[in-house]
Amino acid sequence: MTGTGEMPRARPGLALAVLAGALALDVSGLGVLNAALPSVGDRFGLDDTTLQWVMIAYAVTFAGFLLVGGRLADVFGRRRVFASGIALFTVAALVGALAPGTAVLLGARAAQGIGAALSGPAALALLTEVFPAGPARNRAFSVYAAVGAASFSGGVLLGGVLTQFLGWRSVLWFSVVVGLAVTRAGLPRGVGRGGRLDLPGAISGTLGLTLLVVGASSNGAVAWSALCAAVALLALFVVREHRTADPLLPLGLFRVPSVRAASLAAFLQYMGSVGMLFFAPLYLQGMLNYSPLESGLALVPMSLAVFLTANYATGRLLARHTPRTLMAVGLVLIGGGTALWMSTPHHGSYALHVLPGLVISGIGQGLNFPSMTSAALTGVPPERHAVAGAVNVVAQQIGASVGVAVMVLVAATSDDQLTGYHLAYLAAGLACAFGAASIAAVRRASPATPSPATRTVMTAQPED
Repeated sequence: MTGTGEMPRARPGLALAVLAGALALDVSGLGVLNAALPSVGDRFGLDDTTLQWVMIAYAVTFAGFLLVGGRLADVFGRRRVFASGIALFTVAALVGALAPGTAVLLGARAAQGIGAALSGPAALALLTEVFPAGPARNRAFSVYAAVGAASFSGGVLLGGVLTQFLGWRSVLWFSVVVGLAVTRAGLPRGVGRGGRLDLPGAISGTLGLTLLVVGASSNGAVAWSALCAAVALLALFVVREHRTADPLLPLGLFRVPSVRAASLAAFLQYMGSVGMLFFAPLYLQGMLNYSPLESGLALVPMSLAVFLTANYATGRLLARHTPRTLMAVGLVLIGGGTALWMSTPHHGSYALHVLPGLVISGIGQGLNFPSMTSAALTGVPPERHAVAGAVNVVAQQIGASVGVAVMVLVAATSDDQLTGYHLAYLAAGLACAFGAASIAAVRRASPATPSPATRTVMTAQPED
């Protein structure tokens, strides 16, 4: 079969380690500098408005370039684009570690986001090339997803430890070391499948997604201007994708029930989990008087719950239950764990008021992440796997950005800070519950009468 690539010889374990390591690098890149922000601000004399862009610059380019990254991987070869993304990420981390000023640091963070956008979709597509459909792939998805789901909170903890003992630049030096360790060993020699890059679609889609994240991460006139421009550009993108014969994003993907369900699950998981992690240090440090290191350590149980559930339970459950079932259950647990924090008082107990919500949410993430990763590619032909993977990661990043922005707005509706936090937790819990009900209600599409648009992206009926 043309373009499927030569499979690695008896090295699937090495390939999984490489791909999971790359995912950890990409996901942790968003949170790893979180604990270092005060130190960065002191070093360069930045106020809070400017300092937030050390985080946002990465998120903006990561989300904005994902669709382009997925399409490039399908056209020019997954391993080639994967290696290029890791190389760009690593070089950008090196530049950031040596940055003499704010402009260089922000530029390096933006370049890291582009590198992650190139490697992420390619890594997920490579995973499906290395592991054939069945128990082996389910197990690989579980390990891959366990690493990915635990990497954000793990990155926050790691950043706190490194910053406290070695300074903020050590965080970026660590990314350099990990990036150099990620190789192409064990990966299939996939070649490009041909076609062309839809340049007008790439420009409008990338700018639209970028401005959407900027708008969600800003406030006032900047937010509204960015959001209006994002809506206009994304509308142009949809029109373009309908008309071109070789689209950047085949819109028929969204007619596949499993892709829609996976996208919703991705959005809601990141809205709930990243929202919880956003408010966690504000509560732990501001009301329980934890140090930055202590607040980072307090989140370890969530990471452990995610990793253990995804690695030791979800793979077996996927062999007996549909991804849709596990996504629905996972979202209920994520929402329930977040809503449990509504009981947190001003001087609460960690074991009584904080820990249960972290563990329950972590178990839900461990169930949902592998399931949505599997569902995102179900019913999608192999030549579209990188783009389908990119769609799911876009949903994750938009969920993190838009979800946190909405939770902050909800929290601001109350004059009492803690009451505002509680309202934000309630909003996230209700959203996850609604999403779980929506996914559970989706019926399996009839294989007899797929729509013409669905046929263009399906080679098999989606299981769920």
